[in-house]
Amino acid sequence: MHDRRSFMKLGAGMAAGAMMPMVASAKCGDEPTQWDSEHEVIIIGSGFAGLAAAVEAMRKGAKDVVVFEKMGVYGGNSTLNAGQACFAGTELQKKLGIKDSAELMVKDQLKSGRGIASETLLRHSAELGPYIYQMTKDCGCVYRDHIITTGGTSATRSHQVVERSGSGFIRPMLDTARKMGVKTFIRHKFEHLIRDNSGRVIGIQVRKGYHFGHEESGELINVKAQRGVIIATGGFGYNINFRMAQDPTLTAEVGCTNAKGATGDGLIEMLAAGATPVHLAHIQSGPWASPDEGGFGYGAGFSLYNFPHSIAIDRNTGQRFMNEIADRKTRADLELQRRDKDGNPNPALLIAPKHEAQKDPSMHNVLKYNVAWEFDSVEAIANHFDVPLAPLKKQIDDWNGFVENGEDTQFGKRMDAGRGIKLTAPFIVQRLWPKVHYCQGGIQINTKAEVLAAKTGKPIPGLYAAGEVTGGIHGVSRLGGCSTPECMAFGVTAARSIMEA
Repeated sequence: MHDRRSFMKLGAGMAAGAMMPMVASAKCGDEPTQWDSEHEVIIIGSGFAGLAAAVEAMRKGAKDVVVFEKMGVYGGNSTLNAGQACFAGTELQKKLGIKDSAELMVKDQLKSGRGIASETLLRHSAELGPYIYQMTKDCGCVYRDHIITTGGTSATRSHQVVERSGSGFIRPMLDTARKMGVKTFIRHKFEHLIRDNSGRVIGIQVRKGYHFGHEESGELINVKAQRGVIIATGGFGYNINFRMAQDPTLTAEVGCTNAKGATGDGLIEMLAAGATPVHLAHIQSGPWASPDEGGFGYGAGFSLYNFPHSIAIDRNTGQRFMNEIADRKTRADLELQRRDKDGNPNPALLIAPKHEAQKDPSMHNVLKYNVAWEFDSVEAIANHFDVPLAPLKKQIDDWNGFVENGEDTQFGKRMDAGRGIKLTAPFIVQRLWPKVHYCQGGIQINTKAEVLAAKTGKPIPGLYAAGEVTGGIHGVSRLGGCSTPECMAFGVTAARSIMEA
């Protein structure tokens, strides 16, 4: 992953702001003696949501927008995904003959959400999809001509940037924001909200010169917000204690795809300020992850590309055990059940045909870093992974029959997603084992991206949020490729709301 992120190592120094008397009260009644700087719009976090908010705020006429990032590089967790975004009704879909709509996208997401997803917020995000798609293109993001089928969808809609990484969104958006005049600072950790006597958020306390892992590093400064504050600090996947409080099974032994800065700072501070928590226990694991590498890794991209035309095999039986493009929770739960006779993890095998897998650059990386292996025959796979040969051979023959007939009678997989591709030698095989990936829970917002107070159910004045720090949108399970556009949609929405306030 180092080569993916190397170009993100951008630095910036913060000029000292004008000193102004402060007459408002801060968190817990503390009264800072001065403001160290002042900006029209303050954005905390430089991922999808934060940068979308920055660009949109400038588009809406803002003159002074600042983005604070706590880590030493920009982009946060957003740089580490597969560079995919689900949009419905784009020109590229029409060009490829794909029929889709925001209505169908919402329907798919509600099904995945198991009855507790927010239809209102999902619809708001989906309907903004075409705007977000064009906005990212305006920023210089370049999409592939191929659209990917992700799990749980009724139509092929996951558009992917050519870098096949979230950095393909972050770098162009960051460059665009800066060209528009947005000020950006790394190593500035958000500590507290500052509110006046009426409860309105009027600024933040931030730790300037912060170095991750050294919590007392840097100096505390107070930054005033003329219009308001947008929190876009992401999820809490790497905060082991906090995530275990929500789901005790997610111990330190469970891997995580997130950047190490995903510790929930913004969420925890908004909860302290009285924001409404929602769905915190719904923490999603990625079913495309590999146990043979750390973090998000290269295996995720490989499996995401190959799931539609490949099969996942239980090593004990040599047979499939799931629909390889079902929603994430369905697949992750089934993968976790693959165990040996002693109850220890026995990761499933994703078997892909090399003739198709090689069309995606991820194949080169998984082979290079021993995340996947090439085999010339079914016998070689069975021997290497100790899989019963006869059932495995029959399973592959059965699968190829499904491809011919256009119907998966085993698990009901959408066969149009596989585009008639048969499973033939040579094979590329990767192990599968889920990792903590996304926090469906967070603080509650409305369709204006306003943060809602637990005590009153009304917006906390001057406070907005977008992205994974929010909760209740996706319900129990989020569909793949849907966080990127949702983060950007509510970043855009927060910027519009703050400029209209």
